[in-house]
Amino acid sequence: MSTVADHPERNIIRVQLRQNLVLKGMTEQDWAELEPLLVVVDCNKGDFLLHQGVHEMEQYFILDGLLKRVVTNAQAKEMILRFAETRDIETSYAAWRLKTPTPYSIVSVTKSRVARLPLMQWIGFMERHPEVKQTFEYEVMHLMSEIMAHTITLHLLDAPGRVHRFLRKHPELFDRIPKKELATYLNLSAETLSRLKHQGKI
Repeated sequence: MSTVADHPERNIIRVQLRQNLVLKGMTEQDWAELEPLLVVVDCNKGDFLLHQGVHEMEQYFILDGLLKRVVTNAQAKEMILRFAETRDIETSYAAWRLKTPTPYSIVSVTKSRVARLPLMQWIGFMERHPEVKQTFEYEVMHLMSEIMAHTITLHLLDAPGRVHRFLRKHPELFDRIPKKELATYLNLSAETLSRLKHQGKI
């Protein structure tokens, strides 16, 4: 872990941060204030950035790789709510607003790199920069809407339909997500996903 300024790849990281969905409209003055607050973290496959049920929350800006938002029940059964890739964000902002523990974990699906800061620092920054807050809150509402649409899809579409919807919505991710993870996201067994592929149904 290191700050952006101290990182040996700081020039690349600065370019990646400026491409982020939420941060790309910021001014140089905004950057001068935000950058010292960010810590750069490299993650291996399977590393947890956030554990389900905690109150200590952070804000994440994805520089490289792929993360998943996942809920685990008492029997250790997983439900993947979403995948987030380069230029995207991950957050537990809604839980903070509702004053509840985090209802999900955030886990690295592949080798990944994120820039993070404590959620309270990010919220403080947004209060001083309402245009950034507006962009951020829109993005949070958008991703929550996507999660709701995905959850409804699991109940309304058959197995091939779920896969086709994913291919239509996220064609760039199909070959990047391990098939076991994709099957879990679509509420299929890995065997079913493989069979659909071999039968030419997807």
